[in-house]
Amino acid sequence: MPPDEDHQREYLTRQSRVRGMLLGLALGDTVGAARGKVPAAGPLRAGVSTQLACFTVEGSIRALVRGSHRGICHPPSVILHAYCRWAALQGIEVDKMRRRWSAGTADKTWPDGWLAGVPALTERRGSAPSTVTALSRIDEGQEHMVTKSRGCHALTRSLPLAAIGPAAIAQAGEIAALTHGDAAAQSATVHATALLHHCLTSTPVEGDRPGTAQPSARAVLQAGIAGLPSADRPDTGQEHAPLQAALRHAVEQPADVTRLARLAPDATAPSALLGGLYAAVSFPARADIGAALNFAAAAPDGDSVACVTGALLGAVHGAEALPVDLVSRHELAWVLDTLARDLLAELTDSPSGSEYVPGWDPHWWSRYPGW
Repeated sequence: MPPDEDHQREYLTRQSRVRGMLLGLALGDTVGAARGKVPAAGPLRAGVSTQLACFTVEGSIRALVRGSHRGICHPPSVILHAYCRWAALQGIEVDKMRRRWSAGTADKTWPDGWLAGVPALTERRGSAPSTVTALSRIDEGQEHMVTKSRGCHALTRSLPLAAIGPAAIAQAGEIAALTHGDAAAQSATVHATALLHHCLTSTPVEGDRPGTAQPSARAVLQAGIAGLPSADRPDTGQEHAPLQAALRHAVEQPADVTRLARLAPDATAPSALLGGLYAAVSFPARADIGAALNFAAAAPDGDSVACVTGALLGAVHGAEALPVDLVSRHELAWVLDTLARDLLAELTDSPSGSEYVPGWDPHWWSRYPGW
């Protein structure tokens, strides 16, 4: 096979996995909120974790654009700006947000960028109290914004950082800390993005069933967890041991609701990671993603656990493996798919160009202003 065809195949595989991660995250959020009992027909509503994850992707693209054009960028600051756009669309401290940010636009139009025009992102879809509390203090300075929360939204909204790579993973804790000051929430966020990055970049391995060539989520996640301590990020045995235990329980005692409740007893970031890992490893096959989401939804905080489960399995198996009935009815499916494709386009092709090279898409900067 010619090298260009090899490259194309690799790119399409990467694209499928990133799309699968984002769409799986969204399906998990929705299925979890419904406790596994989604309506048989009609549109499926996005949850607040999905809304925030959209702005994590959009903010990440804008940070990459800024870095290309200005030569310098602090991505957590650009992503904080993205969360403030979400808050303004939600009607949270709108005047305060406009005073803080509108001076940065040439025509004082804010919020800017195409994502701000999506109607579903203006709808209240659940509560993210620590994120809202922190963002409401935007005029007090970043050092005074952060809460002491260990809540799950620090992690669920940060999962898309896995698609960018090691540089973004290294800043995942700092991005979680924009609103959540608890060290365990920040550590869980770093671990989750690192594990997801492994899922996105893993090579196909032998499937669980004899004679299959499908990747096994169990084998991929086992390898990912084994590699965490040696990666270039803070880690201790105390933090790594619960992940190894959750994996072991999933292998030895899969799909046990009681075990799930013990691993993920509350709506915290560590619970979301451990519960999501347990559910994903309990249902490792490509055909079982729907069952995995329904099982994860049975956790005490099903939204966050299913969110992580969907992201992990979508990253391993790709978008095509997700339940078509659910994806086709999700109100933000097109938005997430577009964000996934645009993130990869920015990472590989920089459509708006750079400080020294002209771009090929004259509309990219207005879609993703680099600030």
